Amino acid sequence: MIPAQNASVDEGAPPRFRLLSALSYCAPLIVNGVALPFFPVWLAVHKFTDHEIGVILAVPMVVRVLVAPIVAMYADRMEERADVLLWSGGLSLLTAIALYWTTTFWPVLIVYSIQGATFAPYVPIVESIVISGVRRWGLDYGSMRVWGSIAFIVSTMIGGEMIGVWGGNMVLPVMIFGFATTMAMAIYCPRIGPTRRRNVPVDLQQATGSSLRQPHLLVLLWGVAIQQSSHALLYAFASIYWHQLGFSGTQVGILWSAGVASEVMVFFISKHLNRRFNAWTLIRIGCAMCICRWVLFPMHWSFAGFFFLQCFHSCTYAFVHTGVQRRIVASVQATQESSAQGAYFFYNGMFMGLMTLASGYLYAWLGLASYYVMALVAAIGMTLVFVAYYLQPQSSPSGGKTREAS
Repeated sequence: MIPAQNASVDEGAPPRFRLLSALSYCAPLIVNGVALPFFPVWLAVHKFTDHEIGVILAVPMVVRVLVAPIVAMYADRMEERADVLLWSGGLSLLTAIALYWTTTFWPVLIVYSIQGATFAPYVPIVESIVISGVRRWGLDYGSMRVWGSIAFIVSTMIGGEMIGVWGGNMVLPVMIFGFATTMAMAIYCPRIGPTRRRNVPVDLQQATGSSLRQPHLLVLLWGVAIQQSSHALLYAFASIYWHQLGFSGTQVGILWSAGVASEVMVFFISKHLNRRFNAWTLIRIGCAMCICRWVLFPMHWSFAGFFFLQCFHSCTYAFVHTGVQRRIVASVQATQESSAQGAYFFYNGMFMGLMTLASGYLYAWLGLASYYVMALVAAIGMTLVFVAYYLQPQSSPSGGKTREAS
């Protein structure tokens, strides 16, 4: 039996759960809204080369993906997953403060890599808590996830304005504020108990064989991770390139916000999209748009043109992410929610880290033509998505109800 206190939490949870889950999403994306577009600018201010920027951005990604699945599996065995968030936010805050005393390559690489490890479990644990709400009460994932994207837009816009006025050295203070916010939100994150019944051991061999190791799910996660890794060049060098074109800090912030704003629109209408399209269709549309995005990016665009291209993010990320979350809910047992999110995070982070490392060399060698390489990477990811579709059990190559159900 599930203890009474958990039952009472479940009974009145949905309204409070929606609010606290939305706020929990906001905290890490406040950090990402500054670090993702503007930390490369901070590195450029301190005269790091393209190769060094690629390495500094890539190594923490690899560290993250090694740490996140381990912590996520541990969280699945805890009485309360949300407790991990407080440690993650607090240790990350200390590393952000430590960056004030690091302005050369090796110290920055070490401290930023430690930050990658400490912050790694935050988003997967929040995702697993939200997915628990989707599974238990039939809540809409997009309506909660959307607030994190809004937080990203706000922090990017404010960060861009501050950098435009005071320069790239403003990146660290804003990051510190963001990590302090993650600690505050960790305190109020929903406490909904363990992912399994207490005192009932999990048969890991049976659970893994029937869910996380399903061939179609693994190939899908690999394909999506490769497709998402094609964004690495954009994340690493777009802000620097836009600054070189003469765009102000505010304009760069607007360009990043345009991508996330389009993502927000997808999450707002996710219920309608889910009724109209199955998960596989959303993922395939996103992959196809990703190829188009990188083919178009190297062309000579005005601010308005780049604004339009950034709106492709609604498909290249939001469609794909929403579709994958639906497939995880359909394929993975409730006892493995955190582990599944950790695996998704692992593959995304591993391929993103490798591609970010490669992007430093590609950009130094090919310049804007590197985006054509990213289009090829996205095409490889899309191919694996099609393979995963046909690997589903109880489906035939001619197509069937089982494959199109979710």
